[in-house]
Amino acid sequence: MKTILAPRASAILYNLLASQKQAKPWLLPANICPIVPITFMKAHIPVEFVDISARSLHMDLDQVKARMKKREFGGLLYAHTYGEESTPDDFFARAKSLNPELLIVDDRCLCIPKFESESSADVVLFSTGYAKIVELEFGGYAFMKDDVKCESTQLKYAPAHHEELERDYKAAVQNLTRFEYDDSDWLQTEGELPVWEDYRRMVEVGLELSLLQKRRLNAVYSARLPIEIQLQQQYQTWRFNIRVKNKKRMMDEIFANRLFASSHYVSLAGIMSTGRAPVAEALAGEVINLFNDHHFDYDRAERLTSLILKFLA
Repeated sequence: MKTILAPRASAILYNLLASQKQAKPWLLPANICPIVPITFMKAHIPVEFVDISARSLHMDLDQVKARMKKREFGGLLYAHTYGEESTPDDFFARAKSLNPELLIVDDRCLCIPKFESESSADVVLFSTGYAKIVELEFGGYAFMKDDVKCESTQLKYAPAHHEELERDYKAAVQNLTRFEYDDSDWLQTEGELPVWEDYRRMVEVGLELSLLQKRRLNAVYSARLPIEIQLQQQYQTWRFNIRVKNKKRMMDEIFANRLFASSHYVSLAGIMSTGRAPVAEALAGEVINLFNDHHFDYDRAERLTSLILKFLA
């Protein structure tokens, strides 16, 4: 098992894809972060989106199996919705038995960063970038099986191109319109990075502080909000998630009161591909992510829960 450190997790994913020298499509969950399929677009690898399971909120593995029986895919990227950590290792083994050449990436970018691989996937990917559990504003790392090709690339990088790309895909997501990719120098694959041991220490210190803050704010949310709108506890580390009707009205009310929350993740089926993903669409239509990190504090968490309770009443 080899360890790879890069400026961003997407740089590792790009290098992996560019090193495979084949263009078979990959299967991705419909509720994935948009930068993931955009990285595939940059690497000229087609993707197909799979709906999520209403029970697990993760990629529907029955749908994956049905598609794999009909045609051959280059790989499977499995993500952990809201950082829920369970891993379907038995399914990974069955998928490999159907296609031994299949590459499996376990995308744990919203999970608690770990320094030992707890997955049987070919690649286990973590991030310490913006809005992750440990937010260093840089850095991604992966544990990768020794026989997996992943050669470093030297791409031109222009921060302005990254900002423009973000504006474009966020507008498509906001308006539920089709995203058209135009290649540019948005992906940073190189940069000055700390040595691995120093980086690991930075992550471990940041994790201790992050989890302390999350426990404090989650205690407010879990105690004050109705249990029936809360997602199960295992989904509540990255942010604290609730499901409500009239989500747009509640979000408008939150921002009108000079508070904030987020709305991740929409289904990318229909935005970055054809087709629909009804379960992912239904989740996105109801879920609100309440902040529990250093961008928020105890006072605002209490004000936010009071506002939500008033709205529900």
